Amino acid sequence: MIENTNNLCEEKNFSDFYVKHLQSASNFAFYKCGDSAKSVDLVQDAFSKIWENCAKINFDKAKTYLFTSINNMFLNTIKHNKVVMDYAKAAPYLDTDNQSPEYLLEEEEFKTKLQNAIALLTDGQREVFLLNRIEGKKYREIATLLDISQKAVEKRMSIALKTLKQHIQNI
Repeated sequence: MIENTNNLCEEKNFSDFYVKHLQSASNFAFYKCGDSAKSVDLVQDAFSKIWENCAKINFDKAKTYLFTSINNMFLNTIKHNKVVMDYAKAAPYLDTDNQSPEYLLEEEEFKTKLQNAIALLTDGQREVFLLNRIEGKKYREIATLLDISQKAVEKRMSIALKTLKQHIQNI
Protein backbone atom coordinates (compact mmCIF):
# COMPACT_ATOMS: atom_id res chain seq x y z
CA MET A 1 0.00 0.00 0.00
CA ILE A 2 1.25 3.46 -0.88
CA GLU A 3 1.63 5.82 2.08
CA ASN A 4 0.80 9.50 1.93
CA THR A 5 4.36 10.48 2.89
CA ASN A 6 5.76 8.92 -0.28
CA ASN A 7 7.09 10.89 -3.19
CA LEU A 8 5.82 10.35 -6.75
CA CYS A 9 9.35 10.91 -8.09
CA GLU A 10 10.45 7.58 -6.66
CA GLU A 11 10.03 5.05 -9.43
CA LYS A 12 8.44 2.40 -7.19
CA ASN A 13 5.83 4.84 -5.87
CA PHE A 14 5.02 6.12 -9.35
CA SER A 15 4.75 2.56 -10.64
CA ASP A 16 2.39 1.63 -7.80
CA PHE A 17 0.33 4.77 -8.45
CA TYR A 18 0.21 3.95 -12.18
CA VAL A 19 -0.96 0.37 -11.62
CA LYS A 20 -3.50 1.41 -8.99
CA HIS A 21 -5.14 4.13 -11.11
CA LEU A 22 -4.62 2.98 -14.71
CA GLN A 23 -7.95 1.19 -15.09
CA SER A 24 -10.11 3.91 -13.53
CA ALA A 25 -8.26 6.63 -15.50
CA SER A 26 -8.73 4.63 -18.73
CA ASN A 27 -12.44 4.21 -18.03
CA PHE A 28 -12.80 7.92 -17.30
CA ALA A 29 -10.96 8.91 -20.49
CA PHE A 30 -13.02 6.50 -22.61
CA TYR A 31 -16.20 7.88 -21.06
CA LYS A 32 -15.10 11.42 -21.93
CA CYS A 33 -14.17 10.86 -25.57
CA GLY A 34 -15.84 7.57 -26.55
CA ASP A 35 -12.80 6.46 -28.55
CA SER A 36 -10.51 3.79 -27.14
CA ALA A 37 -7.43 4.95 -29.07
CA LYS A 38 -7.89 8.59 -28.03
CA SER A 39 -8.59 7.57 -24.44
CA VAL A 40 -5.32 5.62 -24.28
CA ASP A 41 -3.48 8.69 -25.55
CA LEU A 42 -5.16 10.93 -22.97
CA VAL A 43 -4.27 8.57 -20.11
CA GLN A 44 -0.66 8.15 -21.21
CA ASP A 45 -0.24 11.89 -21.66
CA ALA A 46 -1.70 12.51 -18.20
CA PHE A 47 0.64 9.99 -16.56
CA SER A 48 3.57 11.51 -18.48
CA LYS A 49 2.59 14.95 -17.22
CA ILE A 50 2.48 13.64 -13.66
CA TRP A 51 5.91 12.04 -14.04
CA GLU A 52 7.37 15.27 -15.46
CA ASN A 53 5.91 17.32 -12.60
CA CYS A 54 6.26 14.70 -9.86
CA ALA A 55 8.25 17.01 -7.56
CA LYS A 56 5.50 19.65 -7.68
CA ILE A 57 2.55 17.33 -7.07
CA ASN A 58 1.36 16.57 -3.55
CA PHE A 59 1.01 12.79 -3.28
CA ASP A 60 -2.43 13.13 -1.64
CA LYS A 61 -3.70 15.09 -4.64
CA ALA A 62 -2.09 13.02 -7.40
CA LYS A 63 -5.29 11.14 -8.27
CA THR A 64 -7.22 14.41 -8.57
CA TYR A 65 -4.39 15.83 -10.68
CA LEU A 66 -4.57 12.76 -12.95
CA PHE A 67 -8.31 13.04 -13.61
CA THR A 68 -8.19 16.82 -13.96
CA SER A 69 -5.37 16.47 -16.48
CA ILE A 70 -7.36 13.97 -18.53
CA ASN A 71 -10.41 16.24 -18.48
CA ASN A 72 -8.41 19.33 -19.45
CA MET A 73 -6.62 17.53 -22.28
CA PHE A 74 -9.98 16.31 -23.59
CA LEU A 75 -11.41 19.84 -23.52
CA ASN A 76 -8.28 21.19 -25.23
CA THR A 77 -8.78 18.58 -27.97
CA ILE A 78 -12.34 19.80 -28.49
CA LYS A 79 -11.15 23.41 -28.67
CA HIS A 80 -8.40 22.44 -31.13
CA ASN A 81 -10.88 20.59 -33.34
CA LYS A 82 -13.12 23.67 -33.35
CA VAL A 83 -10.21 25.85 -34.47
CA VAL A 84 -9.40 23.36 -37.22
CA MET A 85 -13.03 23.35 -38.36
CA ASP A 86 -13.19 27.15 -38.29
CA TYR A 87 -10.04 27.34 -40.38
CA ALA A 88 -11.40 24.81 -42.88
CA LYS A 89 -14.62 26.83 -43.18
CA ALA A 90 -12.74 30.09 -43.63
CA ALA A 91 -10.46 28.64 -46.33
CA PRO A 92 -11.29 29.54 -49.92
CA TYR A 93 -13.60 27.06 -51.55
CA LEU A 94 -15.13 26.51 -54.91
CA ASP A 95 -18.74 27.47 -55.44
CA THR A 96 -19.82 23.94 -56.31
CA ASP A 97 -23.45 24.41 -55.30
CA ASN A 98 -23.97 27.51 -57.48
CA GLN A 99 -25.23 29.67 -54.62
CA SER A 100 -25.70 33.33 -55.41
CA PRO A 101 -22.95 35.67 -54.22
CA GLU A 102 -25.50 37.52 -52.08
CA TYR A 103 -26.46 34.32 -50.29
CA LEU A 104 -22.81 33.39 -49.71
CA LEU A 105 -22.10 36.86 -48.31
CA GLU A 106 -25.10 36.68 -45.98
CA GLU A 107 -24.01 33.23 -44.84
CA GLU A 108 -20.51 34.49 -44.03
CA GLU A 109 -21.92 37.51 -42.18
CA PHE A 110 -24.17 35.23 -40.13
CA LYS A 111 -21.25 32.92 -39.31
CA THR A 112 -19.25 35.92 -38.14
CA LYS A 113 -22.15 37.18 -36.00
CA LEU A 114 -22.60 33.71 -34.53
CA GLN A 115 -18.89 33.28 -33.74
CA ASN A 116 -18.76 36.73 -32.13
CA ALA A 117 -21.87 35.98 -30.07
CA ILE A 118 -20.49 32.60 -28.96
CA ALA A 119 -17.27 34.34 -27.92
CA LEU A 120 -19.32 36.55 -25.56
CA LEU A 121 -20.54 33.52 -23.58
CA THR A 122 -18.80 32.50 -20.38
CA ASP A 123 -16.58 29.42 -20.59
CA GLY A 124 -19.22 27.27 -18.90
CA GLN A 125 -22.02 28.49 -21.14
CA ARG A 126 -19.92 28.12 -24.29
CA GLU A 127 -18.86 24.60 -23.28
CA VAL A 128 -22.45 23.49 -22.64
CA PHE A 129 -23.72 25.17 -25.83
CA LEU A 130 -21.06 23.59 -28.05
CA LEU A 131 -21.39 20.14 -26.47
CA ASN A 132 -25.17 20.24 -26.95
CA ARG A 133 -25.56 21.99 -30.30
CA ILE A 134 -22.35 20.96 -32.06
CA GLU A 135 -21.51 17.61 -30.47
CA GLY A 136 -25.19 16.64 -30.12
CA LYS A 137 -24.89 15.56 -26.49
CA LYS A 138 -27.92 15.46 -24.22
CA TYR A 139 -28.06 17.55 -21.04
CA ARG A 140 -27.67 14.41 -18.90
CA GLU A 141 -24.50 13.43 -20.80
CA ILE A 142 -23.09 16.93 -20.48
CA ALA A 143 -23.81 17.01 -16.75
CA THR A 144 -21.93 13.75 -16.26
CA LEU A 145 -19.11 14.84 -18.55
CA LEU A 146 -18.58 18.14 -16.71
CA ASP A 147 -19.37 16.73 -13.27
CA ILE A 148 -22.19 19.22 -12.65
CA SER A 149 -25.93 18.81 -12.12
CA GLN A 150 -28.35 18.58 -15.02
CA LYS A 151 -30.08 21.70 -13.67
CA ALA A 152 -26.76 23.58 -13.94
CA VAL A 153 -26.47 22.47 -17.57
CA GLU A 154 -30.04 23.61 -18.26
CA LYS A 155 -29.38 27.00 -16.66
CA ARG A 156 -26.13 27.52 -18.58
CA MET A 157 -27.86 26.60 -21.84
CA SER A 158 -30.80 28.89 -21.12
CA ILE A 159 -28.52 31.84 -20.42
CA ALA A 160 -26.38 31.01 -23.48
CA LEU A 161 -29.43 30.95 -25.76
CA LYS A 162 -30.74 34.25 -24.35
CA THR A 163 -27.33 35.85 -24.88
CA LEU A 164 -27.09 34.55 -28.43
CA LYS A 165 -30.61 35.72 -29.22
CA GLN A 166 -29.77 39.23 -27.97
CA HIS A 167 -26.61 39.49 -30.05
CA ILE A 168 -27.76 37.92 -33.30
CA GLN A 169 -30.45 39.90 -35.07
CA ASN A 170 -32.70 38.77 -37.93
CA ILE A 171 -32.72 35.07 -37.17
